[in-house]
Amino acid sequence: MAIKNKKEFRRFRIKKRVRKVVHGTPERPRMSVFRSNKAIYVQLIDDLSGKTLVAASTQAEQFTSQKIAKIEQAKQVGKIIAQKAIEAGINTVVFDRNGYLYHGRVKSLAEAAREGGLKF
Repeated sequence: MAIKNKKEFRRFRIKKRVRKVVHGTPERPRMSVFRSNKAIYVQLIDDLSGKTLVAASTQAEQFTSQKIAKIEQAKQVGKIIAQKAIEAGINTVVFDRNGYLYHGRVKSLAEAAREGGLKF
């Protein structure tokens, strides 16, 4: 990976370190979070088959039509992913913060997913 800036390189190193340990299975998929400046995305991934089982993001129409703070958007995405996962028969997941610090939007998404019924 070419180094674009120190912050990206740091996140990439942390991501590699975490991914050595965290693996998703069909029974317990990996809940991967990606945070951009404008949006937040979350996927439940089965690493054995390499497929995304369930996904949610703030790019849905319900978020683009309203003006909501980013932390509140992350909470709503957490509730949506928990609801979709339970509908798909998934109760437990492995949380992959993807190199981001566990605070702010990532933390609010994780807490909302826990409140929605996911266990991790």
